[in-house]
Amino acid sequence: MSNIRATVTIHGRVQGVGFRFSTCDQAEHYGLTGWVRNTWERTVEAVFEGEEEDVKAMVDWCGRGPPLAHVTRVGVDYSGATGEFRSFRVTG
Repeated sequence: MSNIRATVTIHGRVQGVGFRFSTCDQAEHYGLTGWVRNTWERTVEAVFEGEEEDVKAMVDWCGRGPPLAHVTRVGVDYSGATGEFRSFRVTG
């Protein structure tokens, strides 16, 4: 399989429920690189890079999130991986 990138925006009750740190744990579980952050629009944005199957599994997880989250919508754009990340991190 080839490496891909997913740029994701998660909408709903996703701030203040541990979403970013749970996302980081999940991304590390799948061996992905990239980042996750809160936005001023009260959404969570993330970029995931890795094997296609793992990235798509991570995007599916974002549709559920951690137990206290209530996800109403996930926007995702797929593209080729750039390889610019060495790890996965919470940025904001």
